[in-house]
Amino acid sequence: MLFDTTLRKDLSRTFGGTLVVILTIVLTMMLIRTLGQAAGGAIAPQDVVLLLGYTALGHLPTMLTLSLFIAVVVCLGRMYRDSEMAIWFASGVPLGRFVRPVLRTGWPVLLVVMLLVLFVWPWGNRQSANLRDRYEQRSDLSRVAPGVFQTSRDGSRVFFVEREGPESINARNVFILSTDGTRESVTTARGGHLDNTGSERWLVLERGQRNEMDSSDGERLLSSFDTYRVLAGERALKRATSQPPKAMRTIDLLRDPTPRHQGEIAWRLGMLFGAANLVLIGVGLAATNPRRASNWNLLLALLGFVVYFNLINLSQAWVASGKLGLGPMLLSLHGGALVLAFALIWWRDHSQVTLLRLPRPRRGDAA
Repeated sequence: MLFDTTLRKDLSRTFGGTLVVILTIVLTMMLIRTLGQAAGGAIAPQDVVLLLGYTALGHLPTMLTLSLFIAVVVCLGRMYRDSEMAIWFASGVPLGRFVRPVLRTGWPVLLVVMLLVLFVWPWGNRQSANLRDRYEQRSDLSRVAPGVFQTSRDGSRVFFVEREGPESINARNVFILSTDGTRESVTTARGGHLDNTGSERWLVLERGQRNEMDSSDGERLLSSFDTYRVLAGERALKRATSQPPKAMRTIDLLRDPTPRHQGEIAWRLGMLFGAANLVLIGVGLAATNPRRASNWNLLLALLGFVVYFNLINLSQAWVASGKLGLGPMLLSLHGGALVLAFALIWWRDHSQVTLLRLPRPRRGDAA
């Protein structure tokens, strides 16, 4: 049918353009934040692009949902401003008739959102956590660039080393300045490496000397050593046996229905139900007055999206804390949004029918 084909083509073009704009903005912001984390030593510089990809996959459901929602509002809003809606309404096509072609255009997007939320989201979080864990498990010496002074994570040590190779954790010509309360020590050694014993991390220095001073009484201690072992300031990091809920598979969350796991399920299902409800809400919010060149309907739609998205995040916190159950939360929030969407479409339909049935004044009627 000409009606369905025209609307679907226009909606598809609008969705594609909106998605490109949103992707460009969000990826730019993510790149800046990821580069800042790499500069601060939280992630490895060579993993920036990979971590950016995992982060983008995690935010892609939200971007797809927002793009589809804006596309519906903008596309139907343009039809209102160009008086195309008035023609369709006068031809007997109600606003509810627009739901079918909109859903036929948006169901592939909703399917992709479902796959991303239920499967790709936990996988991306696990991969990002693995990248961070592998980098955290490296020693302070392996993080230091050769010939550059760098402070340790806790700020209690300053390193200057020459590493044996770019991928080696062994170092030579080591200089370490350590502070512990009133005691300050300077340790130099010809070589050093890291030794993990059980859950403890030991720094082993070879052929060097240590100059220690107590600032409270001025006492100094100078010693030489062939081998010097010191307990590093941080424990050896091990991969946690229990993963956070956002990194767990959906089937594992369902098998262990703890409040935290149910909160994560509420968020994942909420993103899927919210994407479908926002498509219907966008049909009702797209109405605009063609005599007024304004974008208030789009601003109102964006405000509604922000409120709905924050309610989804809030529902996750409520379910995780045990304040509400998973079923009642999904039914009250998303069921209420669905009822609101159909009520808005029904109200728009009946208001248009009332306007079309209003009697027109005759020429001979008195003013």
